Amino acid sequence: MIRIGLLGCGNIGHIIARHAEEFTIPAVYDTIPERAGEIAGICKGEAFRDFGAFLNADTDIVVEAASVGAVRAHAKAVLLHKKNLVIMSVGALNDSTFKEDLIATARKTGTKIYIPSGAIFGLDNLKIGQISPLTKLLLKTTKNPQSLGLSVAKRQQIFSGKANECIKSYPKNVNVSVAMGLAAGQDADVELWVDPAADKNTHEIFIEGSFGESYIRVTNVPSPDNPATSYLAALSILSLIKNIDSPLVIGT
Repeated sequence: MIRIGLLGCGNIGHIIARHAEEFTIPAVYDTIPERAGEIAGICKGEAFRDFGAFLNADTDIVVEAASVGAVRAHAKAVLLHKKNLVIMSVGALNDSTFKEDLIATARKTGTKIYIPSGAIFGLDNLKIGQISPLTKLLLKTTKNPQSLGLSVAKRQQIFSGKANECIKSYPKNVNVSVAMGLAAGQDADVELWVDPAADKNTHEIFIEGSFGESYIRVTNVPSPDNPATSYLAALSILSLIKNIDSPLVIGT
């Protein structure tokens, strides 16, 4: 069974711990020790207060379910310890210098960096853009304005531009667009809309290229314990872990 080191003990960390059936979680780490202790109790692992000790634990892969800041602070150290890494907070890779440094480190240490599909479908298919560049790659996201700390009376667009610009104004809302760009090999266009009538986040993806065209619409059900987290995003990590060492590889 794969041995997971869980970095981040929030809502997604809890979901991973509760579904640890085909893998084990012998080590957990969070900057809030009480949260790490709670999850350690669920998965019967050990909660570490020192990140260095966490890295030295007997694990095969570290799963980041914390934050962009956690990725920037710890991702390279994970790879240097020759452990594979799953990055949930993929917005950290919007920094091209940081991203290339991680890739170079993984290449040097013989490790791999995995990016789950997150809150959307179709991420694997976007990789055709690395072979035949896409003529259109647009993410249109609609959220309730309260999730962004805004108060508006009607549906309206609050951002239009490239993903690497969106992160400057809305840093917590770029994981999907950054993942799309990484898969396709080109920066995605982003439209961010707010709608006071929206009770769920909706992602619409428009893709055009030499293959033809595609439209994907995903309405995310919030995670049961945290409305700010997409349940699909949590499930995508579990799916990745479940299949990571399977001899049958699908959709890559």
